[in-house]
Amino acid sequence: MDVLQAFKRAVERNGLVCPGDRVLVAFSGGPDSTALVHLLLEIRRQVPIDIVLAHFNHRLRRTAGRDERFVRAQAKKWRLPLVVQRQDVRTFAHRRGLNLEEAGRELRYAFLRKAAARAGAAKIATGHTMNDQAETVLMRLLRGTGSHGLGGISPVVDKMIIRPLLGIERRELESYLRGKKADFCRDESNLNRRFLRNKVRLELIPYLQRNYDPGIIRGLSRLASLVQEEDEFLDGLAREKCARLISTEGTARLLDMSRLSSLPKALARRCVRRYLLELKGDLRDISYGDVDAILRLADGKDFHLHKNLILRREKNLLFLKEKAVPQLRYQYLWDGRGILPIGEIGARFQGESIQKANVSEFLFDDGVRCYCDAGKLHLPLLVRSRREGDRYRPLGSPGRKKLKEIFRAKGIPVQARDRHPVFVSEERIVWVPALPVAEEFKVTARTKTVFLFQKL
Repeated sequence: MDVLQAFKRAVERNGLVCPGDRVLVAFSGGPDSTALVHLLLEIRRQVPIDIVLAHFNHRLRRTAGRDERFVRAQAKKWRLPLVVQRQDVRTFAHRRGLNLEEAGRELRYAFLRKAAARAGAAKIATGHTMNDQAETVLMRLLRGTGSHGLGGISPVVDKMIIRPLLGIERRELESYLRGKKADFCRDESNLNRRFLRNKVRLELIPYLQRNYDPGIIRGLSRLASLVQEEDEFLDGLAREKCARLISTEGTARLLDMSRLSSLPKALARRCVRRYLLELKGDLRDISYGDVDAILRLADGKDFHLHKNLILRREKNLLFLKEKAVPQLRYQYLWDGRGILPIGEIGARFQGESIQKANVSEFLFDDGVRCYCDAGKLHLPLLVRSRREGDRYRPLGSPGRKKLKEIFRAKGIPVQARDRHPVFVSEERIVWVPALPVAEEFKVTARTKTVFLFQKL
């Protein structure tokens, strides 16, 4: 296969890159992401695009520093701008009760989205290959997925995240790199068989290739593409139905269970999933059993979807029954100097002014730190608990949003929301830990002094 021509066809067919786009590339230094950068540099000769590199150091391996140094050297060689973030994924996983793979993915994509917003990038390109697609389909089969899961990895997500290499096998990319005599890193953790993906990659797929079909990778990739097309069609039908099934009463979103029961079960399941997506902000940890239990829920009964999310059916309407949580109340005036202890939540914050010229690299982490334009702050700041009606415009957002809705979309439980203090300058929200800095306080090219909020 001519890898460059296959890459160009994928870009054109899916409309992945347009002239004038700035593309942020998730660059690990491995063969897949290295090939992705080389291919983007090749098509840049015909399609005018800007390329920015982003590297996330998970700090999980002894060789992570070596990979970061390689990435920095390559960025310098290619004369491409680079953004780097280091984070302790293991500690984050422990705190959030996630496995390492889930924690790494969550932190990595959060970093990529923030880095893209700050770089003004319209697209985020990742190096997922046809092998990744086949592995994902097999993993979901083993875990008992529905038809949506068989669609595997999408070539485009949110019109922003693009995967141009999904139609190319990893062996073809490595052959392409050898032809260019290009260097890349090897991640030794990919050989660790305690991870399911590695077992599928190193054991199951080779077994299927030897004993059943040498072309199993392409076959699974073709299956994923077909399912994605059918899934998109069925999702369109579900959207149409949901427009009539879901209504608003006050702040509550209601699902008409009587009308839902008249739909074919396959379509009804999709409508329930869309309803849950609205309530929860994502479908993480939502199982087939959860959806089925909701469809069978009797009138006057509750269903505990999650320890903090209770659904209730009354008069054939389904709605979210939020637990009453005693609200924490606190308020402090802070001049931005020294340490600010907030006893009510057991947290401490520190402020620091930094000359922009001295800042060579920002380590972004909205959970524990925030960078803003010091010149736009008016001291002292009011640091308080959240209030009903709080609104602000997060970095990169097209407009102001309710803080409550942002918390819900981020999956922050109701009980935990008061433990996220609101930093306010002249009645304007600057930052809330775990959320992005406000758009109006962001660091820009005109910023002279950067102010850093940091949770200790």
